[in-house]
Amino acid sequence: MTIIVHRIRLLDGVAPDRFETWVRDVDYATCPELPSVRSFSVQRVIGPAVDGQPGAEPLAYVEIIDVSSLADFEIDMQSPPFRKLVSDFDQMAEVVSETVGNRIGDGYRA
Repeated sequence: MTIIVHRIRLLDGVAPDRFETWVRDVDYATCPELPSVRSFSVQRVIGPAVDGQPGAEPLAYVEIIDVSSLADFEIDMQSPPFRKLVSDFDQMAEVVSETVGNRIGDGYRA
């Protein structure tokens, strides 16, 4: 499994409620149309970074995308549903950093 982690900052003037409603109603709802996406979630950052440094951007979010492979995800990125997500997202927010990695084992989930 490949995991993609994005730190996200809202654009000036975008209300958090607008972005979060779009995530719940549109972003999550589109995931079944992207075969490579195994799981996807967006988290609102509520405190300083783990290293103790406060976040540089207010109202930051983190999204975690679990995909079958980067190659599969790149194919999905060319699809009309994904391009629509990007178009909507770009009106509200920007990705300020991206980290890609491979999960070690199955991980833990209670």
